[in-house]
Amino acid sequence: MFLYNIVAPYLSIYTMDLGASATQLGIVNSVGMAAAGVIAPFIGWIIDRRGVRLVYLLGIVLLAVSYLTYAIAGSWSIVVWAMVAYWLGRGMSGQGCSTICGNSIRSEDRATAMSLCETLAAGVLGMLAPLVGVALVTRFGGVNVGGIRPLFYVALAGTIGTFFMIYFLLPNCRWSAGATGPRRLLRDLVAVLRSGEKLGRWLVIDAIGFLPMGMVIPFAQPFAHEVKGANELILGMMITAFAVTPLVLGIPVGRIADRIGRKRVLYVTIPLAWLSSIALILAPNSGVLVLSGVLLGFFTISAVTAGAMAYELVPKAHMGRWLGISVFFRMLLAAGAASLAGVIWDRLGPAYVFLTVIGLELLIRMPLLVTMPETLHLTHHAETGPGEATG
Repeated sequence: MFLYNIVAPYLSIYTMDLGASATQLGIVNSVGMAAAGVIAPFIGWIIDRRGVRLVYLLGIVLLAVSYLTYAIAGSWSIVVWAMVAYWLGRGMSGQGCSTICGNSIRSEDRATAMSLCETLAAGVLGMLAPLVGVALVTRFGGVNVGGIRPLFYVALAGTIGTFFMIYFLLPNCRWSAGATGPRRLLRDLVAVLRSGEKLGRWLVIDAIGFLPMGMVIPFAQPFAHEVKGANELILGMMITAFAVTPLVLGIPVGRIADRIGRKRVLYVTIPLAWLSSIALILAPNSGVLVLSGVLLGFFTISAVTAGAMAYELVPKAHMGRWLGISVFFRMLLAAGAASLAGVIWDRLGPAYVFLTVIGLELLIRMPLLVTMPETLHLTHHAETGPGEATG
């Protein structure tokens, strides 16, 4: 997260400076998300059957390939391959991390523990990383291709370091029975969907909740830069502000979610994330742009809380496959939405990109969330498989 947040304020701007229009920027993001979504169920199945370590390492390798491709890209069409490698790497390493998190923590501690992790990754390191990025961009010539390109070499070097950390320190944990033939893949995935309550409904809730990754976060920085005139300092401060919220509120909100339940927390934090888009659209000055970054931090908090809820919907033995299925639907919807966002930007206007997300969450996600069971004390029969926690 530290390495990603160094480059995050400038990814979309870099792509557009290499010649991409807003529509093409949407395509770049959608192609990468779609690729990650297609392989996600297979990755989840491999995690459950083979263990988590190899998948995690392959994900880190793909992240390194992504940063290298960004660094040498001479046109926006090359960036498509960098984005595909990024989303594949993020998906594989993220599924590995999420499976460990979902299976290694008690339900009554889960939201707090996940919030602690996010406080370090998205909070402390998330605040420091944009400041490093600002200093480097300023040193190498400002918000342009030449000034941004060195950041990717920094991210590449750090990612290689994380590979060796995981290689030497992470055991190959597995929570289900030993490997079986690939012909069982479809049957296993169907079994997962039958193993919990209202899982199909949750897939819709989860997919819509992920839309900001395709429609808000990739377009917020170009909007601030092109429409509101933000310079590299303000862009970096927006990302730093984004990290302040989980840093300050992540653990307390996680503790509250572990005491009163996940849904009550989501009813508050999801609308607060909507206010980020409203502040961005209406911002009369740079101070309000930074405030929009603070409010966007509630997206991270709500995502952590929703993630805790998702882990509690299925037995541990199915966790990898369940996460693979949810990533599949999440990524495919986000991929289509990213392309749609570029068209909306060019045809209707930039502000409508952010308003579309608010409308979908208000009209579809929130009503469906009301119908879901509270998962804090939800239990499952046959909670673990015969190969529980081996590694």
